Amino acid sequence: MSAAHETPNNPNDLAPFWMPFTPNKSFKENPRVLSSAKGMHYFTTDGRKVLDAAAGLWCCNAGHGREPIVKAIQAQAAEMDFTPSFQFSHPKAFEAAARIAALAPGDLDHVFFSNSGSEAADTALKIAIAYHRYNGEGSRTRLIGRVNGYHGVGFGGISVGGMSGNRKLYGPLLSGTDHLPATYVREKQAFTTGEPEWGAHLADELENLVKLHDASTIAAVMIEPMAGSGGVVPPPKGYLQRLREICDRHGILLIFDEVITGFGRLGHAFAAERYSVTPDMLTFAKGVTSGTVPMGGVIARKHVHDVVEGEGETRADHEMRLYHGYTYSAHPLACAAAIATQDLYRDEGLFERARSLEPLFANAVMSLKDKAPVDDIRTLGLAAAFDVRPAKDAPGKHGYDVMAQLFHEHEMMVRLSGDSVCISPALIVTEEEIGIIVEKMSKAISEVAG
Repeated sequence: MSAAHETPNNPNDLAPFWMPFTPNKSFKENPRVLSSAKGMHYFTTDGRKVLDAAAGLWCCNAGHGREPIVKAIQAQAAEMDFTPSFQFSHPKAFEAAARIAALAPGDLDHVFFSNSGSEAADTALKIAIAYHRYNGEGSRTRLIGRVNGYHGVGFGGISVGGMSGNRKLYGPLLSGTDHLPATYVREKQAFTTGEPEWGAHLADELENLVKLHDASTIAAVMIEPMAGSGGVVPPPKGYLQRLREICDRHGILLIFDEVITGFGRLGHAFAAERYSVTPDMLTFAKGVTSGTVPMGGVIARKHVHDVVEGEGETRADHEMRLYHGYTYSAHPLACAAAIATQDLYRDEGLFERARSLEPLFANAVMSLKDKAPVDDIRTLGLAAAFDVRPAKDAPGKHGYDVMAQLFHEHEMMVRLSGDSVCISPALIVTEEEIGIIVEKMSKAISEVAG
């Protein structure tokens, strides 16, 4: 065992870091190590310039190293490093909450801060169950997700989530969960730009779950408006509206997981605005600080907040109603970063910019339909997925090889989901860079799967 405070002989040893969502042995044999970032690019430890076609991990929506955000973080660190959010707070927590709530549609007015999308998902699920208990319907504890959905890696999120790889190692998970069918059917939707025409009726499967379990047992439905980690799956036209109607009919809370779709990815502050559907709660993370400081949260509608907090009821001053929170909820550095990031989005019109670039981006991406060995391409907002033709008896291998080929041979970083290779460039991406991204993607896919 090393002596306390002993400096490692080899501080760059790769072995101690157990990397998340990574085949560690393969990575450490041929590492992809980044040392700095600016604008649309990363720079490697050996001096290579890598085009970031994934906005980090769907999160650096304003690009890397943006000076206003950096300065805000630096100033906050010098002024005050930490404030507890249990029984105390600080001015920027309230300012950040107000700024975020103002972006959300309808009466989504109350922000509960976490530190990640995973924590935001579990927070929303807990609030949903608490809401029904305080509302006199304590039997409503069942949680409904969707096949191939992703809601982070907490036990609540993976229980409601529907990606088998994220669930199979961890036992029975939460009891009392069920899942709607996935909305993607390749035979009906292949090579669709934007929202597919087919599939709205799949929302009606919620009625079958109500018949099976009875509405009196169902607390909430949680879905991603656009499935991101599952491979950029847009909602069918009318699907979200039908889910909203069914939830209203049966008193079920509807939760949108907007960790990926929030803050401009689909050309609006939130997908809820794009689709004119107001959920009862909305989770966010990633783009809220453009990836600079971890932050996540839940935005709740007034009726959810008021029931849980007992608005209008007489209670003792010391009584808490929601026993939940995190040490770093509304961390001062995160709040400073969030405020500066929202200023940057507003001042540079980045949400509007993403909306105006969407048709050009879609056309560029779809140009690979007949030029590369892909089984499908999906695009929505500034996000797209290429389903690379899979290797025989080795699902996921071609997708992984394309990701590695892009990095090592073509100086570009993308996001991987099995054999789906995803791109989600920062909202500052230029038309020229979109062309470069598509050209590099075409070459790498052809080299690996051609």
